[in-house]
Amino acid sequence: MRVTLFDYGAGNLHSLSKALSTVPGVDVRVEEDPRRAVDTEVLVLPGVGAFGAAAARLSPGLDVMRTALEGGLPCLGICLGMQLLFDSSEEGPGQGVGHFAGRVTRLNARRVPQMGWNSVDADRTVSGSTMAMAYYAHSFVCRAEDSSVVTAWTTHEGDRFPAAVRRGSVVGVQFHPEKSSSQGVAFIQGFLREVSS
Repeated sequence: MRVTLFDYGAGNLHSLSKALSTVPGVDVRVEEDPRRAVDTEVLVLPGVGAFGAAAARLSPGLDVMRTALEGGLPCLGICLGMQLLFDSSEEGPGQGVGHFAGRVTRLNARRVPQMGWNSVDADRTVSGSTMAMAYYAHSFVCRAEDSSVVTAWTTHEGDRFPAAVRRGSVVGVQFHPEKSSSQGVAFIQGFLREVSS
């Protein structure tokens, strides 16, 4: 299975690539061109960086990526990657893919960013894997217009926001599964197995 990490020049791709490679038969590649990134069996949008800069890197291939996801290309968006699956963000200029209707806003909390472990409530994101706790590192959160796409929630200082969203074979998670110990690796493995079957 070909899995492509879209590199928008912002982050540490090593731990994520390593977690993806734990599934036998997975061939992980990194691609900087958003138009070529969708020439794959599974697309992964990693989770480090700022929305404006990432949206600028995504911009030349925005329509191509949007069409690919609407056409059924499996995708996992992590943290910033999840935020890019929404329409826009108050963190910075530019358009997201818009696979999920909604806007990204600043976390409404005294302590920002949220760094560390927090709960994942009512997770029904990926069959065969459940996350009760996960590692978060973020200052912005997704506000989905349609709550039916939300498959898990979390709360930080009274601000309740989506921990995970799903529509078809496109999944977004605000937490970092690649930094969430064995449960997080099991989550990634479960996603890849599910979309490959």
